[in-house]
Amino acid sequence: MCTVEKRGSLFKLILNSDEDDQHRLSPTLISSILSALSQIKSQSTPGSALVTVARGGSGNFFCNGFDFRWAQAAGSESDARQRLRHMTDSFRQVVSAFVSLPMPTVAAVSGNVAAAGLVLAFAHDFLLMRSDRGVLYMPEVNLGITIPDYFTAAVRAKIGSPVALRDVVARGVKVRAKEGVEMGIVHSAHDSVEGTVEAAMRLGEELAGKKWVGEVYAEIRKSLYPEMCSTLGLTHNLIISKI
Repeated sequence: MCTVEKRGSLFKLILNSDEDDQHRLSPTLISSILSALSQIKSQSTPGSALVTVARGGSGNFFCNGFDFRWAQAAGSESDARQRLRHMTDSFRQVVSAFVSLPMPTVAAVSGNVAAAGLVLAFAHDFLLMRSDRGVLYMPEVNLGITIPDYFTAAVRAKIGSPVALRDVVARGVKVRAKEGVEMGIVHSAHDSVEGTVEAAMRLGEELAGKKWVGEVYAEIRKSLYPEMCSTLGLTHNLIISKI
């Protein structure tokens, strides 16, 4: 469901196509991402960086949230709710792993990204986005679904404007790349899938070239988002690598 490539100190986490190219967060994909992040963390060195991309298909989607088809396939409404809770609880670990990862992270959002998929993108330090197609979207208000506490904390951590936060979460506004740049949500916008991925790789290489101490970087990241870390149950540690 996902694979890892490594070029020098730069890791590429690849979300591979599922049957409809939407890269839905099924239990299998969630588990695969967790395993990949564990592998990346174990191989990290000072100067490592990570770029996450979606591969295959039409490029219409980066990640379209939880796999509700899997939940609904349980049959009964109670079993479907239980499956949804399972995905929600499992995905919390993915967000925690990204926030704790000892290296800078970049998401190359090459298509639509919605709900849990948007939280996945927001778990990265930098979000680059394709401008010719695709939106950022939190559809829960339109679907009649409440938002998990760590979703809200992640979105609040990455959207600084109260007006933008209201529009994205409480109005379900779809945000395109250039609008996202203006709102301070998106780092940069690019003209195509290829352009987005290439820019993300360049940024990853630039960040890797800083040769930062990964554990220190992770703690500084956590210090920026105290509400999100508290919600995720992450603690902040003091590290002094040089004195």
